[in-house]
Amino acid sequence: MTARERQGPLDGLRVVDCSGMIAGGFATTQLADFGADVIKVEHPTGTDPLREWPPYDGGVSLWWKSIARNKRCVTLDLSTPEGSALLLDLIADADVLFENFRPGTMEKWGLGPGRLHEENPGLIVVRQSGYGQTGPRSAKPGFGTVAEGISNWAHVNGFPDSKPLLPPISLGDLTAATFAVQGVMFALFERDVGRTGGSGEGQVIDMSLYEPLFRLFVSEVEAYDRLGEVRERIGNHHESAAPRNVYETADGYMTLSASAQSIFENVAEAIDRPDIVDDPRFATNEARVDHADELDEIIEAWTRERSTDEAIAGMEAADAIVGPVYDMADIFEDEQYAARDDIVEMEDDDLGSLKTAAPVPRLTRTPGAVSHAGPGHGEHNDEVFLSELGLDESAYDRLREEGVI
Repeated sequence: MTARERQGPLDGLRVVDCSGMIAGGFATTQLADFGADVIKVEHPTGTDPLREWPPYDGGVSLWWKSIARNKRCVTLDLSTPEGSALLLDLIADADVLFENFRPGTMEKWGLGPGRLHEENPGLIVVRQSGYGQTGPRSAKPGFGTVAEGISNWAHVNGFPDSKPLLPPISLGDLTAATFAVQGVMFALFERDVGRTGGSGEGQVIDMSLYEPLFRLFVSEVEAYDRLGEVRERIGNHHESAAPRNVYETADGYMTLSASAQSIFENVAEAIDRPDIVDDPRFATNEARVDHADELDEIIEAWTRERSTDEAIAGMEAADAIVGPVYDMADIFEDEQYAARDDIVEMEDDDLGSLKTAAPVPRLTRTPGAVSHAGPGHGEHNDEVFLSELGLDESAYDRLREEGVI
């Protein structure tokens, strides 16, 4: 079953993805997972850099196989007049276009939002960049790492005695991707439904990399504004609830969170320390936050004497909220992941059998699906340019020879 044949809640939605790297790629992956026809546009001689990212299997990037799944791939040089004209043909009946060039680049090619909307007034244009399309830094290039730095994320991540820590995943890009999908859904609703039946008009979604991360700091803008508070690194603690940490066991680690009074009392029961419930240091959540290290010492003295399985079982028997610390090998063996089909398998032309993460979120009536992994460079050129756009073969061959396609 091809991406165009799959049924999903976004079946019939056409997305043209002119972006490269992660933020646009992951956003359009999410849309493709739920049925959108995503046409990924790459330069004829310069591929998306993610095709060159490790890990590799036999020279094939697994990054690419994951982030380009369910998409169709074509090649087009947008900087040429012929390439620009073909993109305008491509978006004529599209719903969404993604781009992540440095601000001003699309305008230089004659493909700014004004021109795009002349061709297709209902088009949703998603513009992803480091700092957004406006402001004193808008012309600067930006990656997720820089966004993680200026958004407050790196500053608060880590332990009190460590330097600021960056995340071990591309958090800035992946967060921006998810917010971009939200923006697309908002804009499509306004265009097609809305309070008065839909405006029928497209619009521009100006998506920076730093603002989605900044938006995740719930209450911290208010805390600085009203109280002058600047959050510092506190490791695995939570600034608003305790206990919450990773606790060492006799053979590994476990996680525990008790953000409600009743759950804390369950933890106290589990470790056979009912006395700490009335201890002034721990009697309220505010007091527990102030004495989190002391509370953690009491809990960890109990967990260290038990295996991870024993500690979790004991905690769960008292209705505490706990869990193990998994690596990917553990996930592949876990019954919960298996029961919910969180890892799905497909056949790939390059790799054979390949497992990948299932689409999220889980819809009961129109779920997402994965039909194929990332395709080859320009694999769908004939299908899109000849069969769908109706380009005649002589013109197609000429544009290929000239490097436009």
